[in-house]
Amino acid sequence: MPGGAWRARSCLVAERGCRSISLNSSYDPGHLHIIRRRTNPMNVLDQVINKAQATIPMDRQVQGLHMFQKAKKLVLGDNQPVFVEEPIPDVNDVPLTAIDVSNPFMYRQGQWLPYFKRLRDEAPVHYQANSPFGPFWSITRYDDIVAVDKNFEVFSAEPQIVIGNPPDGLDIEMFIAMDPPRHDQQRGAVQGVVAPQNLQEMEDLIRSRVQEVLDNLPIGEPFDWVDNVSIELTSRMLATLLDFPYQDRRKLVYWTDLAAGSASATGGQNDLDEMYKGIAEMAKSFSALWHDKAARLAAGEAPGYDLISMMQMSEDTKDLIHRPMEFLGNLILLVVGGNDTTRNSMSGGVLALNQFPDEFARLKADHKLIPKLVNEIIRWQTPLAYMRRIAKEDTVLNGQFIRKGDKLVMWYASANRDERKFENPDDFIMGRSNARHHLSFGIGVHRCMGSRLAELQLRILWEELLARFDDIKVVGEPEYLQSNFVRGYTKMMVELTPKQSA
Repeated sequence: MPGGAWRARSCLVAERGCRSISLNSSYDPGHLHIIRRRTNPMNVLDQVINKAQATIPMDRQVQGLHMFQKAKKLVLGDNQPVFVEEPIPDVNDVPLTAIDVSNPFMYRQGQWLPYFKRLRDEAPVHYQANSPFGPFWSITRYDDIVAVDKNFEVFSAEPQIVIGNPPDGLDIEMFIAMDPPRHDQQRGAVQGVVAPQNLQEMEDLIRSRVQEVLDNLPIGEPFDWVDNVSIELTSRMLATLLDFPYQDRRKLVYWTDLAAGSASATGGQNDLDEMYKGIAEMAKSFSALWHDKAARLAAGEAPGYDLISMMQMSEDTKDLIHRPMEFLGNLILLVVGGNDTTRNSMSGGVLALNQFPDEFARLKADHKLIPKLVNEIIRWQTPLAYMRRIAKEDTVLNGQFIRKGDKLVMWYASANRDERKFENPDDFIMGRSNARHHLSFGIGVHRCMGSRLAELQLRILWEELLARFDDIKVVGEPEYLQSNFVRGYTKMMVELTPKQSA
């Protein structure tokens, strides 16, 4: 059955049988996951559709989605918000009720600090009724975010963890946007890849790749740190974790940038046609990788210790390939998680030490500070600004009545600068006593499973940097990503000064 025809028929079934639709969003029969949330028993038509979903190549399904959405756009128009950058006014000139920290230019323009401080001081649980992403509550104090993040019984991660809704048809399922027990089952299937023993075995490989990248950097002339170091190193690590073709590793970064950058979801500026095309290519590549590994396993080859092999060996995810959009969603999650956190912390650390030269001098004089440096980089940078939740029931948070179905956004970037938790939070201070208590990785059941791997990569990077260079100077103002979700850098020119021979 062609992808488009299958897609249209899926919509009919969803209209007739769906009983559980994403909270706080309008019903759209273009959402694939609706089909899998139907109530039993399953009739014959359901079985046919599930069979089609399991057998049609994943890339063809994405292409079918794209065709369906383009046709829908012609009839109903485009529901994607359009963001035009304008100067963000001084926070004191804005009425409290009008503050909208979902503005995707907030970070680029350096306005996020005063806006979040005002919310923490005056309205720590703040309601914005008219954002481009719909109404939402901003949770900005550390303790309130911990209370929400730990309470999945009241505050659900489903169906999405970004502030808006992804483009129609691409609101694919992933375990970070699931509640227990499904979350725990699927996370458990891949958790072992970042187990302490495996990280220890990875250390030599990570170090060799860091050394190779650093040894080939230009000396005494400006170059783009983001592209030459941050992206290159994370793409190499991602290829290793997935056992993905090493020569194609940059595709992983490109695909995840597409997946995390839609206007409707995070205020990004991705072209939708390019996005669907990239996701289809990603689906095709990951599907081929899965089937290749399954064939080798069936032929007697020992399973690898990569993410896809571990999924195939787990009872909870061994048939994930037959739930294609869930399979794709989890792979996107693992790749985005392995890309954005480490990549932007690698860049953010260099920028922080340039802005706080006394701390850089301390570090160069005492390399034993590196573990403390790593914690402070992750707190100070906060690579992912937030996660969202949906209230499952009426509740009260810090004096504010939250209705069932309300959207809450936990601003980790604000929590990590909360004066109630961190002294002089805007300063970069290696060795602050509670730096490790940052919320950059979340807290509770959804805490980032790759946190130790990210810390390991940062530690090794700085060990090798300090062994080679006397200075890493940022030359010019960095360029920032347009997003309210990823606090990222698109370009940062630096110049290296090598260590002098003894």
